[in-house]
Amino acid sequence: MNPDKLKDLQIDEGYKRRPQTSIWMIFLVVGGLTGAAVYFAWPRAEDTRRVVDTHKNSTDKTEVASTSSTPAVATKPRAPAKPGDSVLTVSGYIINRERIELSPRFMGVVNWIGVKKGDTVTNGQVVVLLDNAEYKARLHEAEGRLAGAKVNVAKADLDYQRAKQLVSQKVEMQKLEDDARLALDGTRAAVREVEGQVELIKTYLDWTIIKSPINGVVLEKLVDPNELVVPQSFGGPRGPSTALIALADPKDLQVEIDVNEADLPKVFLGQKCRVTPEAYPDKVYDGVVAEIAPEASREKGTLQIKVQIKEPDKYLTPQLSAKVVFLGTVPAKNE
Repeated sequence: MNPDKLKDLQIDEGYKRRPQTSIWMIFLVVGGLTGAAVYFAWPRAEDTRRVVDTHKNSTDKTEVASTSSTPAVATKPRAPAKPGDSVLTVSGYIINRERIELSPRFMGVVNWIGVKKGDTVTNGQVVVLLDNAEYKARLHEAEGRLAGAKVNVAKADLDYQRAKQLVSQKVEMQKLEDDARLALDGTRAAVREVEGQVELIKTYLDWTIIKSPINGVVLEKLVDPNELVVPQSFGGPRGPSTALIALADPKDLQVEIDVNEADLPKVFLGQKCRVTPEAYPDKVYDGVVAEIAPEASREKGTLQIKVQIKEPDKYLTPQLSAKVVFLGTVPAKNE
């Protein structure tokens, strides 16, 4: 090879020698980083404790000792719901707490109905009159028997007084007086019997006058004038002519809802609620859990709950839907 070309390929001695200052700087930086890593990685006593926040809004913290060598995680207890907080919201239907159907006490014919559906009635107001001609006739008959029985009492009393006088004069034997006294007692008993029959017929006459037992509203008119009605059979279904009218108190309303099994722990008797009718979402009423059914529905997996509405007004119409918000939490077992 040409000596001149070999000379050109040789590296100058000045370029072979690296500056020593830059190498020492690299060693110092690497050593500092390694020392810092060792310092922070070295275990200390503070690393074996964790801090638990004892209050949601408090800055005071409590140190709790831990025997585990693993890093502790700060935990916060879940705050219980306050009495005014919502724990459950369910929809249901507004109902009357009691629906009263007036039924006759005996078979009869309707003479007059003084109300119609939607009318307001008061306690003691006459709403239906049944035909009473038969019982009026029976009353006249019984009153006639009563008058005759009283005449018999008067005659028996006269006989007794005469017999008593004759016996005292030694004209007749004591037996005459005793028989007269027993006869008088028998006529008096007959009077009491007839008086009882008169009272019974008067009671039947009173039953022909049907009165409202409550202050309320007529929900249904179930019969018409001149229609035959009969008493409702015990335990049987209501027929078309066993009830006269249906009444309810518009100021005694409840919301009937079905609560799922999973939500039952959130509901208890006496629990405060907020009721809002779906038709008037701006109206809110106070309520309280008044009834929890003793038996659940296996098919639906629910339990029926009734919430009593406090101070209902005209905006609450039975059979319309309403939303119920349950407030607060279930009380402790020792409360």
